[in-house]
Amino acid sequence: MESLLIGPVGQISRRVGDIAAARHWYGDVLGLEHLYSFGDIAFFDCGGVRLFLTQEGDGAEGESVIYFTVSDIRLAHCALESAGIEFSAAPHLIHRHQDGTEEWMAFFKDNEDRTLAILARVAGEPAS
Repeated sequence: MESLLIGPVGQISRRVGDIAAARHWYGDVLGLEHLYSFGDIAFFDCGGVRLFLTQEGDGAEGESVIYFTVSDIRLAHCALESAGIEFSAAPHLIHRHQDGTEEWMAFFKDNEDRTLAILARVAGEPAS
C-alpha cells in the first residue's frame, strides 16, 4: 500500500447533548470559526481540520471518529481493501455544498473496533 493514499486528518466528529449550547461554546467561548450548521449538526474550522458536532443522546457516549483526507476515494478504498481492511459500505456521497463541492466518505474499523473514515472533497457543479 502506498503511503501517499492517506492524507492529513480532515475531520473529527464529537457527539454533544445540546447542539445549540455546543455551537455557542465552540464558536463564541472557544472562538472556533463556525462553517455551517443544519439540523442537529454543526461544523467548525480548527486550523484546517473540520470539527463535526452532532447531537445524539446525552453526548457522553462514543469516541470521536477520525476522518483521513484522500485525494481519490475510490483508489484509496481499493488499496485499503487490498490491505485487508473491511469497509462497512463503498464510498458514497454524504453532502453536496451550495458551491457544488461534494463530500464523499467510506467507513471502516481499526484493530480495536473503533470507527475511522476516509474523506474526499470533490469539485462539482454549483447548486442552482
